[in-house]
Amino acid sequence: MKYIPLSALVGLAITAAYFLMALFAPVISPYGMAEVVGSVWEPSSAEHLLGTDNIGRDLLSRMIYGGRTTIFIATAATILSFTTGAILGFLAAVLGGLWDQVLSRFVDLLMSIPTLIFALVVLSVMPVTIPVLIVVMGLLDSTRVFRLARAVAVDINVMDFVEAAKLRGEGRGWIIFREILPNALSPLVAEMGMRFIFMVLFVSTLSFLGLGVQPPGADWGGIVKENKDGIVYGIGAALYPAVAIATLAISVNLVADWILNRTTSLKGGRGG
Repeated sequence: MKYIPLSALVGLAITAAYFLMALFAPVISPYGMAEVVGSVWEPSSAEHLLGTDNIGRDLLSRMIYGGRTTIFIATAATILSFTTGAILGFLAAVLGGLWDQVLSRFVDLLMSIPTLIFALVVLSVMPVTIPVLIVVMGLLDSTRVFRLARAVAVDINVMDFVEAAKLRGEGRGWIIFREILPNALSPLVAEMGMRFIFMVLFVSTLSFLGLGVQPPGADWGGIVKENKDGIVYGIGAALYPAVAIATLAISVNLVADWILNRTTSLKGGRGG
C-alpha cells in the first residue's frame, strides 16, 4: 500500500468535505437559500452560527448553497474545458500540417485577449444564466488545455509504440484514445486540479463584478459582493466565503500535487 503524505490527506479531507456539503446542501442547510430569518448583519448565535447577511438571511445557509453553486459551475466548466481542449490538442498533434497551424494560431489569437475581459464582453451581451456561464468559462479556458495537450501529444506521437500502431493501420481515434491519452494523463490530471481552482476563482470574480450567478442565487463571489460594505463596520460576513475559496483552492492543489508525484513515480518505476 502506497504511503499517502499528510498534506495529501488533509487536501483530500477538505476537498471531500466541500463536495459532500455541495451534494447534500438541502439536507444540511438550516434555512432556505433566500429565506430572510433575522435582522441585517446579526452576529453569530445559536440560531445563526455565522450570523446573518446584508438583508437578514442566514449566512451559513447562504454559504452552503453558495458552495454548491460554485463547485457545480467550476466542475462542469472544467470538464467542458478539458474535453474540448484535450481532444482538439490531440487532433492538432496527430493531424499536423495545416490543421495544426490553423488550430494553434486560432488558440493563440484567443489567448492574446485577457480571459476575464473576454468573458465580461461576452456576458454583457448574453443572458447570464448558469449554463451560459459554464459554456463561456469552459470554452475560454480550453485554450490553456489545448496548449498543454498538444505539447504533450506531439512528444508522444513520435514514439515507437505510436508508430507501430500507425503501421498496423490503426485509425486516428485509436491513436488518440488508446495510445496518446493514457500516456498524457499524468500532466493532464495535475493541470485539471489547477484549472478547477482557476474556475472557482473565475466564477467568483464574475459574480463579484455582477456578471456571474444572479440574485437571489448564491455563490461565494456573490456573497462577498453582497456583504463587502460590512467590512467598513467591522462585520466579517464577506470574509467567510473568501476563506472558503482559499481553503478549497489549497486543498485541491495539495491533492493534484500528490497525484502528479504518484503517477510520475509509477512511470519511473515501470521505465526502470
